[in-house]
Amino acid sequence: MQKILIDENLSPSLAADAQQKGFLCSHVNHLGMTGTKDWELKRVILEGDWTFVTNNSTDFRGPANVPGSSGEYADVRLHAGLVCIDAPFGLKLDLQRQIFSLVLDDLAKNGDLTNQVLQVDMMKDGRGNSSALLCPRKRLTAREHPHSSP
Repeated sequence: MQKILIDENLSPSLAADAQQKGFLCSHVNHLGMTGTKDWELKRVILEGDWTFVTNNSTDFRGPANVPGSSGEYADVRLHAGLVCIDAPFGLKLDLQRQIFSLVLDDLAKNGDLTNQVLQVDMMKDGRGNSSALLCPRKRLTAREHPHSSP
């Protein structure tokens, strides 16, 4: 069963949403790791075989235009997956739930994310109001990862 760990910058209530859909899911706060440095959290994520969900994308994935070039996952050869949600204008709880539901649907449909990054970008619509569009950019496979071997 796929295990999902949600970063502290997202709502702890998302864990229950995932559990209701049949996923094994926890939150950084539930593990007593609130305020843990990213490099310390990385060890727990990898040892626990967690798929990690964060909106602290750059710190884990590296810059969006060169994913894998830096960040906590840059030197990782095998991981259970990373979900990066980029929302430069913020994420209220209802929007977090909507996005996370779509992420869970993707995981249920397409399987696990072993050695992949599921990138989700939130952008304001063309009218400049507060509504947004969900735009999954791509899954970065191990072959496309700059530090992996073919």
